[in-house]
Amino acid sequence: MRKIASILALVLVAALALSFTGCGSKSSDGTITMQIWDTAQRDGMQALADAYHEINPDVTVEIQVTSWDEYWTKLEAAATSNTLPDVFWMHTNYILQYADNGMLADLSGLYDEEDPSFYTTHYSEVSLSNAQGSDGKIYGVPKDKDTVGLVYNKEMFDAAGVAYPDSTWTWDDLVSASAAIYEATGKYGYMAYADDQLGYWNFVYQNGGYILNEDKTAAGFDQPATIEAMKFYIGLQDNEWCPDQVYFAETAPGNAFFSGQGAMFLEGDWNIMSEMKNYPDMQGKWDVAVLPACPNPASGDGRATISNGLCYATSASNQNNETVLDFLRFLGSEEGQRIQGESGAAIPAYIGLEDTWVSAFDQFDYDLNVEAFIEMFDYSVQSVNDKSRPNWKSKITDELLKIYGGTVDIDTGLANMNTIINDAIAEAAG
Repeated sequence: MRKIASILALVLVAALALSFTGCGSKSSDGTITMQIWDTAQRDGMQALADAYHEINPDVTVEIQVTSWDEYWTKLEAAATSNTLPDVFWMHTNYILQYADNGMLADLSGLYDEEDPSFYTTHYSEVSLSNAQGSDGKIYGVPKDKDTVGLVYNKEMFDAAGVAYPDSTWTWDDLVSASAAIYEATGKYGYMAYADDQLGYWNFVYQNGGYILNEDKTAAGFDQPATIEAMKFYIGLQDNEWCPDQVYFAETAPGNAFFSGQGAMFLEGDWNIMSEMKNYPDMQGKWDVAVLPACPNPASGDGRATISNGLCYATSASNQNNETVLDFLRFLGSEEGQRIQGESGAAIPAYIGLEDTWVSAFDQFDYDLNVEAFIEMFDYSVQSVNDKSRPNWKSKITDELLKIYGGTVDIDTGLANMNTIINDAIAEAAG
């Protein structure tokens, strides 16, 4: 993985050199290409493209959609050949890699002529952090923001005679409800998937632990609060009501839930609209609640949910391309963010427009409690990220699965995870 990351860095630097001598942007012919990875958000992005075209009839925005894995393969290939799309989504997993290697346009001054404080006035600190490089400059227009909620099957709760999850729930309620549902229905309770943002990260921060310290110089898998939370989360799999990770290797928790195999799982708000549309027979049979709190946290009030967010970026070669920059200004404007929210594509990053996303669910007969996702922004924690993450993410997952599989005991595994991250941080520091 280290060799791959080093090669990618060299490739990106070489591509940067080419970007200032290569051909002009495709937008010069009145067409802007915009690449995304989520089919569920195609309509929302098309609505933005159509709205911009209405204002600027000489410019057409072409939306290109690929799968997540294909997206990053294509983006890297495009970087090496100086054929990056005019506008593309950027994820926190990769923004530091691309920004720090000079591949993304610095958009810090995008709104300065209109409003020097535009970013800090209209976007939260978390949204801006998700769009920044290691140098603190802004390399993307914040697109959306998210939280993680508890999705539950109402029919299974009713069958077990258990009250639905609410803001008073703690980890203890999650466990007791899972046991009661399994006993009454034979179905799984909470499905503890070995994921980070949609799994154990939330529990670690609820208990007052951390994955990376505040200045991102050290891992936290050696901290008592982190260890305690990890042992709780991993230990859930020891219960009959929780599938093991072999099960999840074949069946994602969302698929298990909507096929009636389990009662609860953690889900991000970005998937809720598509799930409402894709499972019409389930409408009225499921709902969303805030995450259960840690009952006895080592520090804090026991509440946390991981919050991430995407941004719109463009190539460094478009630094002075006014057509592309104007489209980016529109995407980050109140109007552009409102259109995204009203489409139901995602919660706008723009402060004060959260209800536009909530109201998008009025199209359904059933009133899903999507307000829970908005409520949790009050105690959300920024998604874990640093420039060394590409070097440790997959290794951490592999080590975690060894713990789950019993080939490594939990104390040794967590110590190994701590070493993996600290070694990656040291290497990235040079």
